[in-house]
Amino acid sequence: MSPRAGLTPDRLTEAAADLADEIGFEKVTLAALAKRFGVKDASLYSHVRNLQDLRSRVALLAAGEKIDRIAAAVAGRTGKDALAAFAGAYRAYALERPGRYAATQIRIDQSLIAETPAFRRTGEITYGMLRAYGLTEPDLTDAVRLLRATFHGYCALESAGGFGAPRDIQTSWDRAIDALHVALTNWPPKEEPHD
Repeated sequence: MSPRAGLTPDRLTEAAADLADEIGFEKVTLAALAKRFGVKDASLYSHVRNLQDLRSRVALLAAGEKIDRIAAAVAGRTGKDALAAFAGAYRAYALERPGRYAATQIRIDQSLIAETPAFRRTGEITYGMLRAYGLTEPDLTDAVRLLRATFHGYCALESAGGFGAPRDIQTSWDRAIDALHVALTNWPPKEEPHD
């Protein structure tokens, strides 16, 4: 069997995701992927359009994996328990799968997002958890952005070794979740427009 015979878009995507975890998402190239399969770069173009297509595929794969973990963690939970489970699953994925996680942070074509079940499911689970705090739009979107910025910032700093103080990192994480719970429970009221 020739090395090319087993190439499929899904197999290439999975291999690129593995490679991203090993060497970093930004270092994944078509040449590096071709080398892994023992083929020439040109052999990949019948399965993926270009590097951006490959990166988008890795992002979609990773988004699905991440939300599957989060969904399993939050199942049957509400309020602070759901928030802590959501945050814990998010953080675990980011730290265990750094290349895949980095892929979930890239900007993806909105048409791909609209037709991808993982992104719809992410919205449903995230917004569902936040509705338990009594939030409605536009506060829901603001709360989603607060959570994403907090979780991403913490994970990025942690994985880069950015927390140098002697305080235990897990303890600080737990306190951050406590603080987010307080913020969500006591969300500021909407400002009335001024005349």
